[in-house]
Order: sequence, then structure tokens, then C-alpha cells
Amino acid sequence: MRIATWNVNSIGARLPRLLDWLVTREPDAVALQETKAADSAFPYQQLADLGYQALHVGDGRWNGVAVLSRVGLEPVATELPGHPEPRYAAAKCGPLTITSVYVPNGRALGDPHYDYKLDWLATLRRTLPATGTPSRQVIMGDFNVAPTDDDVWDMTAFANSTHVTEPERAAVRALIDTGLVDVPARPGKNDRPFTYWDYRAGMFHQDRGMRIDLVLASPDLVISDAYVDREARKGKLPSDHAPVVVDVELDESAG
Repeated sequence: MRIATWNVNSIGARLPRLLDWLVTREPDAVALQETKAADSAFPYQQLADLGYQALHVGDGRWNGVAVLSRVGLEPVATELPGHPEPRYAAAKCGPLTITSVYVPNGRALGDPHYDYKLDWLATLRRTLPATGTPSRQVIMGDFNVAPTDDDVWDMTAFANSTHVTEPERAAVRALIDTGLVDVPARPGKNDRPFTYWDYRAGMFHQDRGMRIDLVLASPDLVISDAYVDREARKGKLPSDHAPVVVDVELDESAG
């Protein structure tokens, strides 16, 4: 089963690229973030024409998340408890439960949004059972956190900024410590699998990026391949993020 996560940075602006990518890469389930679309404007029909059901939550502004599936889709949740903005959607897609998350940016150290980001991540952690992560579960999306120093192109460029602070990283580690696995993607350009590059001239081509789009999977899943699809970041009007694609081997005898 092929799954993927992609911050499309406006599904309206990126729809032709998304539809072409779905045809080319043929994922079975996809988590999208930053759709920037109201539910009424979401392209359900265009996706259905390609065989995808969709669960979307959005208010037409800068947030919005979705789960797409061509192996069946049963909605599980559309809101993180206590956090009503559209940053969280979960659905059962065939044998897997897929959760798409768009973690708040945090803006700047000392900003109330930074504290809110930490609270959001702590709430996400509390939604996971204390007895261990359920089987066949994947939580993926734009976490707006680079888990280690190796996940940014130059730590000195991020001095006194969000995304790399110890509290943010500790919040992500707390999620992983519930029993999830941070799925490692194949090394990309310069041997580091970055997923985001600023639009400023040359950042992508110089590979001055960050790994902030994560795939956290339950340990019962066997990963046969995982890679950052850099091709989707190239060309005309790309998102500033690239998709992360993961191939999962499923033992159907295990249920």
C-alpha cells in the first residue's frame, strides 16, 4: 500500500499538479495540509474522477487538511479536542488509519502562537492511548518541527527561531515515545531528505531546506521504501513542500 503526505500550500493553486501527481505516483492514501479551501470549494469531484474519496476540513483561510483514499474511507475525526481550527483529520483507509496533521507554525519565540503550538502538540500526544499506539496507524503531515540539527540545512540560520527549539523537538519526541516510528526517507540531494524549501531564489536548487514533513507510523508496519518526491517541488507554481511517499507492506493474515 502506498501512502503519502503533502503540504500543497493551497489546493486551488496546486490542483492541476496534484491531479497529475496522483495519476503518476498512484498513492492509495494521501494526507494533505494547508489546503486553504472551504469545504464547499474542495475539489471532491475532480478527485472522485480519479477514484479518490476525500475527507476534508477547512475554512477557506490558511489552514485546511484532508485525507484522500482509493481503498475506502471511513471518517474517524475532524477536530483535535479543544482545538477547533481545521488542522486535524483522521480516517480509516483500507487497513490503515491515516491522520493528517498541520501543526501550528509558532511564528516566533515569545509569541502566544509558540505556546499554542506546544499545547497543540501536547494535546495530540494525549489523544494517543497511554497503553501504546494502536496497530496499523500513521500520523503524518507538516509538523513545523525539524526533529534534529541534521534536519535543517544550517543551524546557524535558525538561531532564535521556531521549528528547532528544544521544547518543540521534545514535543515530537513525546509523540514518538508512545511507540511510533519516525519513518526515515531515502537520502535526497546532499544526502539529507529535506521536505521544505523557502520560495526565495535559489533555496531549493541549493538544497537549503528543512525536514518538517514527518511520517510517524505504528511499529507493526513494514516499510519497504520511503522517499521525498523532489520532482513535485520543481517546475511552474510548485508548493514550497515536496511530498513524502511511503510504501507499506501489509500482512493480510494479521488482519
